[in-house]
Amino acid sequence: MTTTAARVPGPAGLPLLGSMLDLKRDSLGTFLAARREHGDVVRLTAGPPGLRAELYAVFSAEGAQQVLATDAANFRKDNAFYQEVRESFGNGLLTSQDADYLRQRRLVQPLFTRRRVDGYADAVTTETASMLAAWRGAPSRTVDVVGEMTGLTLRAVARILFGTDVESAVAVVERCFPVIGDYVLRRGYSPVNVPRDWPTPGNRRAAAATDELYAVCDRIIEKRRAEGDAANGDDLLTLLAAAHSEEDGSFDAAEIRDQVLIFLLAGHETTATSLGFALHLLARHPEQQERARAEAASVLAGRVPGAADLDLLPYLTKVLKETMRLYPAGPVIGRRAVAATEIGGHTVPAGADVLVAPWVTHRHPRYWEEPERFDPERFTPERDKERPRYAWFPFGGGPRACIGQHFSMLESVLALAMILGEYELTAKDETVPVDTGITLRAAGPARCVLRPVS
Repeated sequence: MTTTAARVPGPAGLPLLGSMLDLKRDSLGTFLAARREHGDVVRLTAGPPGLRAELYAVFSAEGAQQVLATDAANFRKDNAFYQEVRESFGNGLLTSQDADYLRQRRLVQPLFTRRRVDGYADAVTTETASMLAAWRGAPSRTVDVVGEMTGLTLRAVARILFGTDVESAVAVVERCFPVIGDYVLRRGYSPVNVPRDWPTPGNRRAAAATDELYAVCDRIIEKRRAEGDAANGDDLLTLLAAAHSEEDGSFDAAEIRDQVLIFLLAGHETTATSLGFALHLLARHPEQQERARAEAASVLAGRVPGAADLDLLPYLTKVLKETMRLYPAGPVIGRRAVAATEIGGHTVPAGADVLVAPWVTHRHPRYWEEPERFDPERFTPERDKERPRYAWFPFGGGPRACIGQHFSMLESVLALAMILGEYELTAKDETVPVDTGITLRAAGPARCVLRPVS
């Protein structure tokens, strides 16, 4: 029997603020507790009277599939958070909708075929080799693996995007992205914001960072477009500038910049999370680490891996999938309901802010035995078939599934194989706290001691 929206269960929270303080202090823990105490469809309220927001959280695999796939047209990226991302990072594939999204997807899709993405493997292995060389020359053998992987994935995606202009882009992105990201996060979850053009200190800092980031992208784009056919390059920026179809035309300079910014945002922080936590988990689980190293050594025999090796490294792939189960880079995915929709026997009203949460669904005891335990063997083909499709969805799903998921897996597996070929890792920090920015991020160090493999 379908219940009314008013009867969707949820925590009472505080009389004046609802669950606002709990969500601000530990949103992921609050969602886990909400599922445990109230079920798979939960209504949370947050904020003072007059500014109170309602949030409908959907935690089952079946509910996630409904929101992201089967009823995807009814759940749009119209919430305040996506609007803030859109205003700061542009109207690229992550944030665009309707005809804009379909046109962009058609133009960009040929650049993300498996064959094309496999061609980016050299950029990944070049940057990984450079990082390993720096580790060999460092005085300390202790590294923060999440921080190191953030640097690695940024340089790799910048090399793929910008080619020979990688150096001029990386320094600006490293300086500006944290400022803009924190600004987006703060505004996206605030019940009231001052206009962006008011000269407050926060607005001015974010505007300066945005201007600097836009300027370096625009300069490189202008250079590529001026070179035209003479560029003859295969970096992603050159390919974006050349993308064309009779139906969709081409990207103008502003549209290219929007895509570049979204690729930079989504293409390095997410993979850095997966790689960094994979290394930390292996450092805490020496038996699984040695099995992963043995597989890499058997397949590669000391040579640099390539795209063709991805399918030959199934255990490393399982390690990455299990890492993305425990530490999904997008731990929460938000939408806004267009019309009232029944999910799991409850009615979610029209206009409601709705979220699905890989962080919670990936720990749901209905789908995962001992969900907090690190066990790559969960991802054998046989066990995959036993679970609902959306029991694991670190790349989202449905028509808005991440276009770069093959690249993320390729980059992660190749880099992991190279690192394990040179070093054994032992965790110095047994636990690493996390919080939610635009993506999942470590809230403390993930230090590991490196010992060269004999």
